[in-house]
Amino acid sequence: MEKEVGKITHYFSHIGVAVVLLSGSIKAGDTIKIKGHGTEFAQKVASMQIEHKNLKEAKAKQEIGLKVDSPVKEGDIVYLVA
Repeated sequence: MEKEVGKITHYFSHIGVAVVLLSGSIKAGDTIKIKGHGTEFAQKVASMQIEHKNLKEAKAKQEIGLKVDSPVKEGDIVYLVA
């Protein structure tokens, strides 16, 4: 089962980090799936930050930096995999 928890607003290709505007909450260790036009992969949440500070959990309406395993695009949707 998948639940939408956010949307990619920016991607820094040189460091492999996506900016995600959250509509739900995620925690370190959660499995997420990122889907979009030509993008679809699942990964564990290993590293999340706000303002260069590491987070264990992030909630709706927060904008976080998320280390991603593959390139993503603006507008890709982030799902929590249950």
